[in-house]
Amino acid sequence: MFRTLTLAPPDAIFGLTEAFGRDPNPDKINLGAGVFKDEAGRTPVLAAVTAAERRLVDGERSKVYRPIVGEARYGELVRDLVFGDEPPPGLGDRCVTAHSPGGTGALRVVGECLAKLPRRPTVWVTTPTWANHRAIFSAAGLRLEALPYFDATANALDFGALLDGLNRPAPGDVVLLHGCCHNPTGVDPSPTQWQQIAERLSARELLPLVDFAYQGFGDGLQEDAQGVRMLAERLPELIVCSSFSKNFGLYNERTGAVSILAENADAAELVRSNLKVAIRSNYSNPPAHGANIVRTILDDAELASGWRAELAMMRDRIRGMRTLFVETLAAKRASLDGAAILRQRGMFSLIPGVGPAAAQSMRDKYSVYIVDSGRINVAGITPSNVERLCDALVGVL
Repeated sequence: MFRTLTLAPPDAIFGLTEAFGRDPNPDKINLGAGVFKDEAGRTPVLAAVTAAERRLVDGERSKVYRPIVGEARYGELVRDLVFGDEPPPGLGDRCVTAHSPGGTGALRVVGECLAKLPRRPTVWVTTPTWANHRAIFSAAGLRLEALPYFDATANALDFGALLDGLNRPAPGDVVLLHGCCHNPTGVDPSPTQWQQIAERLSARELLPLVDFAYQGFGDGLQEDAQGVRMLAERLPELIVCSSFSKNFGLYNERTGAVSILAENADAAELVRSNLKVAIRSNYSNPPAHGANIVRTILDDAELASGWRAELAMMRDRIRGMRTLFVETLAAKRASLDGAAILRQRGMFSLIPGVGPAAAQSMRDKYSVYIVDSGRINVAGITPSNVERLCDALVGVL
């Protein structure tokens, strides 16, 4: 039976990591997968995470199953992180939060639930968007459409086109937005633009679905949540998919959550029951360890303070590497828009002029691994590899 299968293509991002591993060049550079790296090129375990794990090991007495939607306290802490300590009135009764295996698991569970609505919605995704978005929602049986977002010529948000594009979805359709640190462009709406987006979504009766994978990696935990919180204040329904892979460094623990804001408490119970069915038929109930780490840190003032300081250091290092990258390109007289790159936020930058052919040339000639779209992981740049990276870019462009 398996001979009838066709060979599936490698994953656009993790396939690069596999190719990088096979490359014998000792000076190779991997800027594909979105993981934080320190100046030595390592992805560290945060000190707050290590401290929390020690407490968990010392205090653990059972490996019993968790509830289908996860532990209640974890859900409360996630809601506080996303919506703030003083959320809109009544949000607690209207909001259902379920622990998921990473942000990807949250998105897939949402896709399963959306596909069971009496009127199956179309999901509108920004152009461009994270490569896995289309695969996740297509696998759930949902139709996808493209929403204008990025002006490649100006290397900036095409806000007018985005607002006009929001007139195209039918009432009840889903609009997938990035909460902050847009992947792959690093270009986000301003607070004023978020307000206009919220107003347009409300007027068109559209359901926003926010992929919130990088909270704290842009300008700060509170600052990065402004867009999500504006949507929560102005719309009766909202879906937020959180990931703690980046801001807690819990990549292989697969820790995330989906928070669904319903119109009222009765509707929230309908949401909860359907979330349970989708989870039970998928992975049954969530893994505990990553959520235990997040709960332990956020529930302890000292650990939480240490974690916020480590998150700030990660954010500052990415900013520093972004600046060093632009300065090094300028020193080499590269014809790239450095000012636009400096305006970007978060882990990623989309390099104008780099397409599949140039990306392949960078791999073949320089052993520099970037996504075919021209997206680079700024967190993978170090003082020791930035010269080689810029030489490769100048060489192919």
